[in-house]
Amino acid sequence: MSKPANGPLDPSPTLHCKKTALRARPESLTHVASRFAQLPKEGRHQDAPQTLQQLVATQPPDLVFGPHVVAAFSRLSHGDTGNSMVRVRGNGFKSIAVVLLASVALTACGSSKAPTENKAATANGIEKPNLKLGFIKLTDIAPLVVAKEKGFFAEEGLNVTLEPQANWKVLLDGVVSGDLDASHMLAGQVLASGAGIGAKTKLITPFSLDINGKAVTLSNQVYQMIAASVPKGQPVSAAVLKPVVASFKAQGKPFKLGMVFPVSTHNYILRYWLAAGGLNPGFYLPGDTAGTTGAEVQLSVTPPPQMPATMEAGTISGYSVGEPWNQAAVAKKIGVPVVVDPDIAGTTGDKVFGMTEAFAQKNPKTVQALLRALIKASIWLDADGGKNRAEAVKLLASSKYVGADEKVLLASMTGHFTFGPGDTRSTPEFNQFFANQASYPMYSDGIWYLTQMRRWGQIAQAKPDQWYLDTVKSVYRPDLYDQAAKALVDGGKAKAEQFPKTDGFRIQTHKAIDGVAFDAHHPAAYTAGFEIGLKDGQSVTPAGVK
Repeated sequence: MSKPANGPLDPSPTLHCKKTALRARPESLTHVASRFAQLPKEGRHQDAPQTLQQLVATQPPDLVFGPHVVAAFSRLSHGDTGNSMVRVRGNGFKSIAVVLLASVALTACGSSKAPTENKAATANGIEKPNLKLGFIKLTDIAPLVVAKEKGFFAEEGLNVTLEPQANWKVLLDGVVSGDLDASHMLAGQVLASGAGIGAKTKLITPFSLDINGKAVTLSNQVYQMIAASVPKGQPVSAAVLKPVVASFKAQGKPFKLGMVFPVSTHNYILRYWLAAGGLNPGFYLPGDTAGTTGAEVQLSVTPPPQMPATMEAGTISGYSVGEPWNQAAVAKKIGVPVVVDPDIAGTTGDKVFGMTEAFAQKNPKTVQALLRALIKASIWLDADGGKNRAEAVKLLASSKYVGADEKVLLASMTGHFTFGPGDTRSTPEFNQFFANQASYPMYSDGIWYLTQMRRWGQIAQAKPDQWYLDTVKSVYRPDLYDQAAKALVDGGKAKAEQFPKTDGFRIQTHKAIDGVAFDAHHPAAYTAGFEIGLKDGQSVTPAGVK
């Protein structure tokens, strides 16, 4: 390398490693070094290790770095260049970055500590070791974050980039287009593709990211109107909202609540809660994709991180969302959570790890590696009564993941849930990741969501029981999960007793708020039995419910 008289080092020569015949492209080195040089200017010295990992992960696979590069760059970002402490700025920072990158690339050629990810990928037959996975900023991304930050992905030979998405529609489009290899997804997004009402591209899920994890929050204004009717320490029935809804109607205003997506778990939980309290949340028609036909309460879509601000602005009077956005309302003193999802419809799966069927078919060993890593992460999250939750919260709090205050995250991640100041209750089954077979893709979870799609008109015609089972089996893939679990047991990484045998039908431990028992073996009768909802023989058309 040569050094211009008044400029940074020139990284133009190609770095060549004869021993491994690998090359580190100079343009890649320049990109990494240039981006890295911006960190001091942005006051982000502490982000150096994570930023370097992300930058290197996005470079061509022939860019060779040893694992010691992260520690070296962390020291460099704080001005530690060796024996003396020097605060390096601007081009000087970039120059040293280029030199260090080059030296690390060359050193890796002869080092026994060259990237273990490539070795593991080769050993495992990984078809696609470099992966981009999407997520929405919610606490139930914990298995993905833990698998990344605790090294479970790397152990399996996977070089994973986690990329936040603006909303569920953008995320879905990314999975369908292939821009995202797989993603944190709504169970309903995967199920809708199998039911023929969602993405045209077939989606599947071999892994449930968690069970439970949602709540309904009302604004302070609305809560003050119902406070006298709210039982202490008990789930709140939506029936207490009837006078509020009537008051809004008398003023010529619609009563609006927010949810995150039309096929979201949050939409169905909110609708169930409202209907159980005698309030119609409306039906979906071919010409009414908002689902407001006949609605006494209007539901609208808002991305999860925007829920608190949207409610504070008065656009909505409450919402159904995952954490930490209910706890965020408590922390900001703008709203009060009134009920958590296990107390609404019993225990249900929440988010899933989804991908296209084509990706799974093309990359079977990659999918198995992903599942092994995620299972290990979910076990870690629920180990020993949640002893690792505090550490998980620190990981999630990072701005590159959820970006919420640790106290807000802790309020729902440690077996308790804060409903308001001085009202913290035990909720041991809230946000479970492995316990109670939380990570297993249960058929019964998928069937329940399909019944709600039918109940509210997203599935226009009544369906027989066999249709529900066939549909969920086409997208929920416990066979892939079982294969990964067996490999972990056979390899001594997990114990057989951690994976109880199951037929895919969850045993309910919670009663629904309306007392209606869900029978996943007889979904048609269950769906038609609600007082509010479509009945057998009814269908939805552009003209309305027939």
